[in-house]
Amino acid sequence: MAKHTDRYSNENLINLATDKYEKTKRSTLPTEIVELTSKGKIYPESSLLSSGKIEMRYMTAYDEDILTNQSYMNEGIVFDKLLESLIVSDIDVKDIAPVDKDKLIIYARIVSYGKEYGVTVTDPKTKKEIKTSVDLSKIKSLPFTLESDKNGEFEYKVNNEYTIKFSYLKQNTESISKYLTSIITQVNDSRELDAIENFVRYHFLAKESKTFREYYNEHSPRLDYNYEFEGEDGGTFNAMFQVGADLFWF
Repeated sequence: MAKHTDRYSNENLINLATDKYEKTKRSTLPTEIVELTSKGKIYPESSLLSSGKIEMRYMTAYDEDILTNQSYMNEGIVFDKLLESLIVSDIDVKDIAPVDKDKLIIYARIVSYGKEYGVTVTDPKTKKEIKTSVDLSKIKSLPFTLESDKNGEFEYKVNNEYTIKFSYLKQNTESISKYLTSIITQVNDSRELDAIENFVRYHFLAKESKTFREYYNEHSPRLDYNYEFEGEDGGTFNAMFQVGADLFWF
């Protein structure tokens, strides 16, 4: 009789062989180098992401199963799972900043289903909604001018007493305090979570917090979703549009 350890070992060997086979087959698919919105400036120098580029392969029909996986949909991780499958570079999806994930997802949509994406915008003259489309390939990254340190972090002087460092990698949006705690990485000389939480709870005045959040948003790396549309009268107008969960369905 085979021992349980033998069975588990065999299962591991089978899984390893399967993974190796799939990686070999996927390596034959065409790939492209995608430039990150952040240009890699928000990552530690030791990270491969600091190069500002990621190699991704084209989607196949098999990858489309990810987009229809109900469990992934319920957990809100469909796009993360898709990126895990498509990224060729030796990078963990969890380490990629949200704004850079947005760029990679849009790239995947363009090379898989085309650059035309249907949107609804409001004509400022008639106040009526217009169903039209945008060219996703025209979405560009806005200039990002902040200079980071070797950890991919940025310094901000709150007042004469406190100087903080912050990151664009992780953002907890459950509440303002949790949001601040997630993006602040250092208070004066301390990187301890307790010190950061204590600062946010007892020393970060609301006025100063608001000013910092505005600075953070204004200077964050991001895509430009401002687009020129044709109005009902034949003229043009500029408006923002949103990329939604329907990005891969048209």
